[in-house]
Amino acid sequence: MRAVFLDWNSLDMGDLDSRSLHAVVDDLQLYNQTKLDQINERIRDAQVVITNKVVLDNTMLSQAKQLRLICIAATGYNNVDLEAAYLRNITVCNVRAYATPSVTQHVFMLVLNLYRRFTQYQNAVELNQWPLSSQFCMLDFPIQELGGKTMGIIGYGELGQAVSKLAEAFGMNVLIARRNPGDQRAGRVTLNELLKNSDVVSLHCPLDENNRHLIGKSELCLMRKNALLINTARGGLVDEQALLWALKEGEIAGAGLDVLSIEPPPNDHVLLSQNFPNLIITPHIAWASYESRQRLVEQLAENIKSFTAGYPQNRLA
Repeated sequence: MRAVFLDWNSLDMGDLDSRSLHAVVDDLQLYNQTKLDQINERIRDAQVVITNKVVLDNTMLSQAKQLRLICIAATGYNNVDLEAAYLRNITVCNVRAYATPSVTQHVFMLVLNLYRRFTQYQNAVELNQWPLSSQFCMLDFPIQELGGKTMGIIGYGELGQAVSKLAEAFGMNVLIARRNPGDQRAGRVTLNELLKNSDVVSLHCPLDENNRHLIGKSELCLMRKNALLINTARGGLVDEQALLWALKEGEIAGAGLDVLSIEPPPNDHVLLSQNFPNLIITPHIAWASYESRQRLVEQLAENIKSFTAGYPQNRLA
């Protein structure tokens, strides 16, 4: 089989081992990036196409007469027209659970940086303010511990459950948002109850049209004034204008974001143009540890191997 990877550089920093991918196909072409006007040419004669974020719509799939398998190098699949693939008997598979340790550790990196005021203390040291201190330590910014505080988790799948375990290891209490009113399991509460009673609110749900701006002005007003909002899921879950307002007005204590509604964001993005000491933004890297990216490559290879054996795994279409 001939395979093409349309956006290899979206995974590789020059440190990944691609031998497992080469081993499961006869010919593999790794393209660092693929522009819109290059897609048709590159997938035309391929039996396997691997894409992370390159969009494959109905028109493109109609031109790929040899295509039998699309491997998405991510869990999200909004960049592939699944119905069009199904109608053309093209199998579509994604990757799952590969980034759990990386994402959960990033969540607590954000939480601890905010609670321990790391950025402010680091800046003070870099500005040579410690030598000016009247005592051995600087106590300019109050810091807090996690033990005894409550972590509210919205989205209790693979990542939400892993975050819950780490929260408990830190001595935190955990609340989980109910998916529906009939869910009466212990620890499950309504979204409003979770927002009112959590010291940290962490988002781990997928983005769809039903939960876009799940956290808006009214939800931020329900949160405690000493609470943190953490989003490593999807930027569209949060109304960014409302979050800007909440940070300016002191409605919440801070926020840690790894995702924004537009990625890459414009220079004048509403949150990037501000300088809040209680706002940390990282460039969608929670998933991107070396170990996580290598696991992703190995799972892509397994997806291709399973398909070839006649037993597709992680199948979406």
